[in-house]
Amino acid sequence: MSGNIHAMVANIEVENLEDAIPLYQELTGEEVRRFPYRDLELALVGPFLLYSGPLENYVSQNGTVIVASLTPVLEALGKAGAEILEAPNEVPNGTRIVARHPDGSVFEYMQLRA
Repeated sequence: MSGNIHAMVANIEVENLEDAIPLYQELTGEEVRRFPYRDLELALVGPFLLYSGPLENYVSQNGTVIVASLTPVLEALGKAGAEILEAPNEVPNGTRIVARHPDGSVFEYMQLRA
């Protein structure tokens, strides 16, 4: 599964995306992808997922993992005995799976829309 993981996203709350994006873009040297998610404004900049808005409006997962394909992730989660809390479903910025790992941690695996 690790070969399909592009980045473990660091979720960072910011007061204003307009002020934060240039800093993180400079740190990563990568382009910014912005998209709405629930009641939040999100920006994906390299390994950072910046969000502006009430934290309770964001998913209550422990982390988000960006993957190239969800198929090998589902296979690996099945072999690991993980509980699939949310089967692959379409969200505004792509397709996601939410799973609880045997250690109790919960992760959202996201294949971003091209």
